[in-house]
Amino acid sequence: MNIRIKFRKYGSMKFIGHLDIMRYFQKAMRRAEIDICYSEGYSPHQIMSFAAPLGVGITSDGEYLDIEVHSVSNSKDSIEQLNQVMAEGIEVTEFVKLPEKAQNAMSIVAAADYTVSFRKGYELDFPWDDDFDSFMKQNSIKILKKTKKSEKEVDIKPLIYSYQINDDKINFQLAAGSANNLKPELIMEAFGNYLNYEFAAFTFCIHRREIYANIGEDEKLSLVPLGDLGDNIE
Repeated sequence: MNIRIKFRKYGSMKFIGHLDIMRYFQKAMRRAEIDICYSEGYSPHQIMSFAAPLGVGITSDGEYLDIEVHSVSNSKDSIEQLNQVMAEGIEVTEFVKLPEKAQNAMSIVAAADYTVSFRKGYELDFPWDDDFDSFMKQNSIKILKKTKKSEKEVDIKPLIYSYQINDDKINFQLAAGSANNLKPELIMEAFGNYLNYEFAAFTFCIHRREIYANIGEDEKLSLVPLGDLGDNIE
């Protein structure tokens, strides 16, 4: 049986990297006595995969991992079992059963919602809303993308699906996943270049709100939260 788990990451846990979060959940499964399946071979490991790694320092209400289990109680009890062994800063919010032939979360990530805000003491001392609108209305937004071997100019405008400014916060919906993945930090860096203004380190607080799969056909986007592809276990 394939299970998709949704969880929050907040507080001091935002400084824990992805590999340590993986190890953390492996231990949590054992402590919560979840009947998780293990791989075969000389070095068996829990069958577990995460949707999309979250950068260090970023909080989230919309993280997902998939596991395979032999048996399980209902969703409500399973959430309680896991949260009883969680440290402050991690909270499981959903536990759903996936259809038999469902793809794993990592392979279907297509978009993510983020909120970007200015950290206290780092706010701009001038109105910037109209400037940001003008920045976003450009035909292209180009950044210098660096790899281990080279660097090249990339247009990130097509990867920004939507944005909205509310109370000095910017809500984005951005491309995500293995094929196309845009970090909100890159947009804000490009905005700084547009203003000829260099943002200090740690200027922004970034929060990921949700991760989506695309169930549309051909090139048409039809985004649904990853958790909506499963059903609660009664």
